[in-house]
Amino acid sequence: MPATPVAAGLVALLLAGAPPAPSEPSAGTLLVEVRAEGRPLADAVVRVAGVSVRTGAEGQARLDLAPGEHEVVVEAEGCLPALRTAAVEAGVTARMEVDLERLEEEVFVTATRSDTRLSDQPLRVEVIDREEIEEKALMTPGSVAMLLAETTGLRVQTTAPSLGAANVRIQGLRGHYTQLLADGLPLYGAQGDSFNLLQVPPLDLGQVEVIKGAASALYGPAALGGVVDLVSRRPRAPEEELLLNATTLAGIDATGWLARAGRWSWSTLGGYHRQPRRDRDGDGWTDVAGFDRGVLRPRVVFDDGRGTRLFATAGGMVEDRAGGTLPGAVAPDGEPFPESLATRRGDAGLVGRWVTADRVVLTGRGSFSGRSQDRRFGAERERSRRLTWFGEASLRAAWGRHVFVAGGAFQQDRHRHRDLPRFDYVFSAPAVFVQDEAALGDRLSAAASVRADFHSEYGTLVSPRLSLLFRPGGGWRLRLSAGTGAFAPTPFTEETDETGLTPLRPLSGIRAESARGGSIDAGYSGGGVDVTATLFGSLVRRPAGLRTVDDRSVELVNAPEPTRTWGAELVARYRSGPFLVMLTSAWTRSTELDLDTGARRGVPLIPRAEGSLNVIWEDEDHGRLGLELYYTGRQDLEDDPYRETGRPYALFGILGERRFGPVRLFLNLENLFDVRQTREAPLVRPERLPDGRWTVDAWMPLDGRVVNGGVRLVF
Repeated sequence: MPATPVAAGLVALLLAGAPPAPSEPSAGTLLVEVRAEGRPLADAVVRVAGVSVRTGAEGQARLDLAPGEHEVVVEAEGCLPALRTAAVEAGVTARMEVDLERLEEEVFVTATRSDTRLSDQPLRVEVIDREEIEEKALMTPGSVAMLLAETTGLRVQTTAPSLGAANVRIQGLRGHYTQLLADGLPLYGAQGDSFNLLQVPPLDLGQVEVIKGAASALYGPAALGGVVDLVSRRPRAPEEELLLNATTLAGIDATGWLARAGRWSWSTLGGYHRQPRRDRDGDGWTDVAGFDRGVLRPRVVFDDGRGTRLFATAGGMVEDRAGGTLPGAVAPDGEPFPESLATRRGDAGLVGRWVTADRVVLTGRGSFSGRSQDRRFGAERERSRRLTWFGEASLRAAWGRHVFVAGGAFQQDRHRHRDLPRFDYVFSAPAVFVQDEAALGDRLSAAASVRADFHSEYGTLVSPRLSLLFRPGGGWRLRLSAGTGAFAPTPFTEETDETGLTPLRPLSGIRAESARGGSIDAGYSGGGVDVTATLFGSLVRRPAGLRTVDDRSVELVNAPEPTRTWGAELVARYRSGPFLVMLTSAWTRSTELDLDTGARRGVPLIPRAEGSLNVIWEDEDHGRLGLELYYTGRQDLEDDPYRETGRPYALFGILGERRFGPVRLFLNLENLFDVRQTREAPLVRPERLPDGRWTVDAWMPLDGRVVNGGVRLVF
């Protein structure tokens, strides 16, 4: 029915007299500043009223919100989430500061390729965190040797006393079986030498991941004994650090780290390190090698926040080392015996990761490493160049309770010797691998992997591995792991790193080494306590070693009997507020065939017992104080005319750091009891060995008491 004129007029009158509708109040602004450990935290997620915003490089997130009270949730990887309440007024900018607490247990490991949380990883991976790295950086700013040496199950063994070379032995296996990586890349070569550990400063490391036992199923025939992966530090905010250090042995270190964070992040590490030669016992022979070293390593990271990530790194290192007799001094034969080594190294690496729409992760990585050396060993001179090319592509996908990884790799190792061309070689090794991590229930998970390397010299090398993780509850965990591995011998061993290749006859008839091993780990975490006990064992078939041919030469041969190793480890930590107490112990027994006598013996320089006690107090605002005590038991010695076994000894040290805002002063007193091998017996032998050595093995510290101190500036 049409409206009448009277009704229409009444409606118009009512509308005209009605008050105007209230307007929506204008929005307010909330500025959230997120910090962690006193520094701005980039890429944290701030959620308010269904809206999510990530913080930028300065650690800030800005949100426009309706007036009123809002719940603010702040989350970031590796931190405990925080919940806050904010009051927002129209037209006003409110500020909120949120300090996130780092979640120590939320540690992710990358060495297994699955990017799994440490607590969920069936294969035991030991992680040295940033806190421990910072502590050791104050003790030896120019090297990661001490950082690894004070890790249970790892022993940094000096292999060339005069030049100070050292490698890392894992659970009693020789050092050339250990694969040293940087961000998962072989930037130190296909098989690192005994000087790499001494040439890597720890300032730019975020964590160190250690896989103990045969890891050939993951990284091929250079990881028979295990893997040490040096994971770089990721920029989270604009940061600048400068560390200056000096020692009582006249050593100096100057290391700087500069970083910027954002969608494109970058960092640069640079350092200069110097140590003059030192003769601690006055016999005219170098006890502490002299060196001058410069290091430069820039890195670039791109992360779009949606799974695409690119990482690029490059590095250069120049070092000159000197040892042997001091100027004017002579060896026991009445002639001077100088030693020197000039090393030039360059490398580059690239890692890319892409996530598809169905959550499949594609990863590609590649690297190049080149190293040239010019060595003088008495009257002999050896000049060589070694190149390593590496490439790998893999695919990772989740299917139900399984996470699969499959891929292929190619690595080539080239060696050219200018003075000894008989040791030239080109080894190429394409490979395929597959891995499955499965959650078999709420308490049980497993990881299985297998890899086949098709080596140009040693044929097909197949390496499987299986690991189980059982969590019965109540903070307990049990890990079992077993696998096999392979090793492709080269002319480079612990002995030839010390003596050079001149005494070595050309390689002939050498076969690939193989190994099998396993471990059982039982652990408990709760109430500030973390305890892990381990039983391990391994058997290496056809181990390659040096055999004396005559009074001037040696040869590399496969032993007809295996090397057998077994042992146990215990690591216990207790943390209460700013205090950390750590107790470790290890027992290792390893036997092998003596290729010269034909009798079985204990593997030289493997301590039968080791232990340590560390007590640390740390306060973020004031500093830290640490006390440490390390015990090393008896070791079997080889070709030592002065004794058959090394004497047990203990090392005691104190570290103190005082913080004044961005300025941190530190003082470290190492080996306070001045324990030195040359107090027990001479370092220099009365006559030269057939392989050219003048010195006995180093089974005790050669430098004695050392005090170092300096300043660290953090901005």
